[in-house]
Amino acid sequence: MVHFVGAGSGAADLITVRGAKLLGEADVVIYAGSLVNPELLSYTREGCEIHNSAKMTLEEVLEVVKKAESEGKTTVRLHTGDSSIYGAVREQFDELEALGIDYDVCPGVSSFCGAAASLKAEFTLPDVSQTVIITREAGRTAVPEKESIASLAAHQATMVLFLSASLTEKLQKNLLEGGYPADTPAALVYKATWPDEQILRCTVGTLHQTVKDSGLTKTALIIEGNCMGDEYVRSKLYDPAFTTEFREAKQ
Repeated sequence: MVHFVGAGSGAADLITVRGAKLLGEADVVIYAGSLVNPELLSYTREGCEIHNSAKMTLEEVLEVVKKAESEGKTTVRLHTGDSSIYGAVREQFDELEALGIDYDVCPGVSSFCGAAASLKAEFTLPDVSQTVIITREAGRTAVPEKESIASLAAHQATMVLFLSASLTEKLQKNLLEGGYPADTPAALVYKATWPDEQILRCTVGTLHQTVKDSGLTKTALIIEGNCMGDEYVRSKLYDPAFTTEFREAKQ
């Protein structure tokens, strides 16, 4: 059996209870060493076989899994954040299915959630933005043309960018050309929820210079949108004049 486990946003205690339990029961752990906090390996039991997938190909990962299966062992594939976002898991699922190996998925706290917590931000503020776009700037790996940053920026929704901190000159140009005003609030969150987390606040118009001055080009999320501004309207949910399923409006 293979358990795909989301490691959480960074801090070792932000893994789910289920994820920690699966780590503690595993015979073999294959973890994404370039991004997963190594402190999470403290949840494993003595004698657990540990592999760092940052130094492995898909084929090498599968060989470890097949060997574990042949020996009747349980494997945890530990991915950063939640494996559904830039986790390269679909190709692993398909290979395991072809091999007849059972697997399941344990969700994790994505780093975009960790970044919101660190920023003390609500990404979906009433009358400001009710949409969160999770995307990345095109780099060595292409992005579908219909999902270009400029086309997405036209919505002026809250946007969270992964894998883009080294591409901010191009990113800023596309954000501005797409429709974000230069004074739109923005932030870079480096290693959200880790002990060495850093937060840089700026605007879309000053994004590239801010990131350039910081020297941070990896392991950072970029967020932009008026959800980080000061203007919004009160939620209807707790408005005394608004009737819900659980309470009547007060006149």
